Amino acid sequence: MQNFQSFDLPARLKDAAGEVRRVKSLVGTAMMAALNLVLNQFTIAVSQFLEIGFAFLATAVAGYLYGPVLAGLMGIVTDTLGWFLRPNGAYMPFWAINEFLLGFIYGCFFYKKKVTLPRTLAACLCSAALINLCLTPLWLHLQYGNAFVLTSVRLIKNIIKLPLDTALLYALLKMVEQRRKNLL
Repeated sequence: MQNFQSFDLPARLKDAAGEVRRVKSLVGTAMMAALNLVLNQFTIAVSQFLEIGFAFLATAVAGYLYGPVLAGLMGIVTDTLGWFLRPNGAYMPFWAINEFLLGFIYGCFFYKKKVTLPRTLAACLCSAALINLCLTPLWLHLQYGNAFVLTSVRLIKNIIKLPLDTALLYALLKMVEQRRKNLL
C-alpha cells in the first residue's frame, strides 16, 4: 500500500482524481454539498463585506473523505448554487475560485492523512491567509470598488476566528475519523 503520509503531491492528486470515478464518492460529495448549502444559509452578516459562516465544515469533511479534486469541484458547484439560493450582489465567478481552493486546501491537508491539531491549524491558517486575506479583498475590490480598506477588519476577524474554526474543525474531523475507523 502506498504511504499517504508522504508529501508526494502529484501521486496524491492522481489518487484523489480517481475518486471522481467512484459512485460512492460522488454521492458522498453531493451530500456534503447539500450540507454546505444548508449551512451557508445560516451565516452571520457582520457588514456588507464581512460574514461569518460554518459551511467550510462540510467542505473540509469532503476534502478529508474524498480528496482535493472532488472537494474543489464541490466548491465550484456550491458557490454557484449558493448564489441562486441567496444572491448577494451580482454573480461573479471569481468567488468560485475561493470555494475551489478551500476544498482543494482541505483535501491536500486531510485526504488519507491522520487528523492532528497541528495539521488542522495549518489548514485553517492556510485557507485564512490565502482566501480570506488575499483573494477575498481582491474580489471585493473588483466587485464593489475600494474594498481593500477593510483589510484590517478582516485581519482582526480572522485572528479571532482562527482558533474557533480550528477547534470546530478538529473536533468534527476527529469524530468523522473515528466513525470511519469503526465502519472499516
